[in-house]
This record gives sequence, structure tokens and C-alpha cells, in this order.
Amino acid sequence: MSGNDSGGRCYRVWHRTTYTYSDDVTSSYGRAYLQPREFAGQRVLSHDVDIDPVPSDRSVGADVYGNVTLYFHVTAAHRRLEVVGESVVEVRRPALPAAELPWEQARPSGGAAPLAVEFALDLQPPEITAEVTAYAAESFTPGRSLLAAVTELTSRIHRDFAYKSGSTTVSTRVADVFAARRGVCQDFARIGAACLRSHGLAARYVSGYLATDPPPGQERLVGADATHAWAAVWAPDPETPDGEGHWIGFDPTNDTFTDDRYVTLSWGRDYADVPPLRGIIYTDARESTIAVGVDVAPLGV
Repeated sequence: MSGNDSGGRCYRVWHRTTYTYSDDVTSSYGRAYLQPREFAGQRVLSHDVDIDPVPSDRSVGADVYGNVTLYFHVTAAHRRLEVVGESVVEVRRPALPAAELPWEQARPSGGAAPLAVEFALDLQPPEITAEVTAYAAESFTPGRSLLAAVTELTSRIHRDFAYKSGSTTVSTRVADVFAARRGVCQDFARIGAACLRSHGLAARYVSGYLATDPPPGQERLVGADATHAWAAVWAPDPETPDGEGHWIGFDPTNDTFTDDRYVTLSWGRDYADVPPLRGIIYTDARESTIAVGVDVAPLGV
């Protein structure tokens, strides 16, 4: 499993979603999580979302987790809706904390880390099963350091679950992924989060992008990237404001901690909190299709 060091990179992120319908859509309401987050390790240099047809109403706000969301309403009749987000983002590679902290001391409490407590709770309907708890216990042995435990858990998920595109949907439960032993990045992130929560640790589900490097001697393919998902574990840090601590991102799909290849879009407790795009339409159409294209291009290289 790879480690981290200092450094930073800049990317242009392009995310296109196209819906087509077999009949007119008379009204379309949408909510988009397409603006990357601003935080200590990431800076958004520019961002814009283009929608066709042009909405009659659009507004930008923040959800309960501080993610920036765009609301829009298209009232012109249409059989095709396209939403394109484009951002320029600077990402710095995070430093990992000292490895000596026992994982038991990373459990948040209302007094020490009130904002992290919610992320330690199970979802509804519950995802923590006896199997999840037992699987996590193999890595979270008494007194072991948080970093060592998370490192091993990440590697075990990577080894024990096969990546197979199309094998699950956004509504697939963690228990079903455990039974099938296959899934995609969002499933592996959710397994990691459930394992952490089963032992009282706080876990985020993180939505974003991963800049992929082409094979040696080959040019980078536009559109080869996709939306990605990973998890993050909370760790206490008395030097942060109000002792709010910090979050350590880990990616079971690629068996690594997150670094400056990872562009964070939004975070929540689960995928349902932060889908890139969701909405409601009014139509008599019997058929529809969706096409998604993502490109994460490094700048200045």
C-alpha cells in the first residue's frame, strides 16, 4: 500500500451527463453536486455548470455537510438534457498522521468531536451486520495503531472483493456485496465505512475523481476517467481549531491512501447523500438513457 509525501497538482475536471427521452419532458427539476469542495488540501480556482436547455430557475446553496449544491428547473419542453460541470482545482498531497495513535483513541465523542459523531453512526436501514463487525475485527485488534489497522483493512478489501463494473447498483446493500464478493468503487468505499463504524470509528463516504496515468509510451485518453468513490476515517488532532481533528482518506479499490491524484467533489455518510446528479421529471416517455463522460486533465505538465 502506497504512502504519501508533500507536493501538489492542478487539474481541469470536465463532467458531462446527458439524458435522452423517447417523448417530451415538460418539467425537469435537478440537484447537482458538481462543484469540488474547498478545504485545506484542495483549492477551487474556477467552476461553472452549463445546462441545456437553459433552466428558467437555478440557485446555489450548501447542504448540511457543507457541500455546494446547484438546484435547477427546466420548463422548456425537451427530449434531451445535458449538464456539464467544468472546474479547475489545485490539490495538495496530504500528510499522514503519526502512526502511534491506538485506534480505540480515535473514537469520537460528543465533547471532543461533536461534528464527527454523526459519521460513526450506522445508516438506516442498517449496514452493520455481524459479518461486517467480524471482518473488521481482524484488522482492528486491541491496541493496534489506527494507521496500521486502516492500512490492513484497505488491503484486505482490495484483495477479498473483485472489481466488476455493472455488478451492482447505487442501491445495492453492503450485505449483498459481502455475499457476492464483487462490486465497484462505491461498494468498496461503503464496506470500508461500515467496517469502521462497526468499531465506533467515524467514517465519511467521499465522492470525487481520480486522475489516471496512461500506460508508458501511450497518450492519455480523453474520457478515460470516471467518477470515483473512497472513504475517510476521522482522527483526533488537538492542534486543529476546537480540536476538530482531521480525516484520512483511503481507497480500497486501489489499495492506497488518497494523495494528490484525488479530487474531492463532496462527502457525506453514504452515496445517497452526495450523488453527482439527481432529479425529478414530468413526462410520458417510456424510455430514457443516460450517458456520463468524465475527464480529469493535469495542467502545467
